[in-house]
Amino acid sequence: MHHRSVAELMTRDVVRARRDLPFKEIVKLLAENDVTAVPVVDELDRPLGVVSEADLLRKSSDQADPSGRTPIPHLEAWERAKAEGARAEELMSAPAVCARPEWTVVEAARLMEVQNVKRLPVVDETDKLLGIVSRRDLLRVFLRRDDAIHEEINRDVLQRTMGLAPSEVTVEVGQGQVVLGGSVEFKSLIPIIERLCRSVDGVVSVAEHITYRTDDDARSSRTDT
Repeated sequence: MHHRSVAELMTRDVVRARRDLPFKEIVKLLAENDVTAVPVVDELDRPLGVVSEADLLRKSSDQADPSGRTPIPHLEAWERAKAEGARAEELMSAPAVCARPEWTVVEAARLMEVQNVKRLPVVDETDKLLGIVSRRDLLRVFLRRDDAIHEEINRDVLQRTMGLAPSEVTVEVGQGQVVLGGSVEFKSLIPIIERLCRSVDGVVSVAEHITYRTDDDARSSRTDT
């Protein structure tokens, strides 16, 4: 099965900021390029961190409200340092959480979830910036056509990987939702088929109604005892 890689989904023409870029120039860079964040790179084009609109807004939130209606929020020491920062390296969230171009969508999505970030700079083996991948980029796999998903499940999952005849398992795909039917010889094959179908790019959900002719799980339990 082919899984789309980060290299296929990332933006290659990356807007970036040098570490000494002033605050107002960063705001201008975001506005002119219609982006919400940019990686901050060193002299060798290696990501040091990412500066986002959220990082820049700390500058405004740290100011007193002229109307007096809202108090100045309490900021941790690191948040205050950012609020008082004037250059990209002082404002950025660091270190940069990066991905590799050969990673799958699953690997990139898991790292985003664990690190609670919305985008990942993509680097090569020397840590040089190659591109950037965002949550929106990763979601593009779910724009895949139903007929392409159907073909991959039939050809790559059922026939090539599982060695099943086309008549054994039926596949229906609508809006990325897969419904499996038919009958296989062994019960133990069913969860394997379901798991492999879930791993196909663009699959939203899998519902299986596959029957079996031999309960090899029960037979295995009797042998063990």
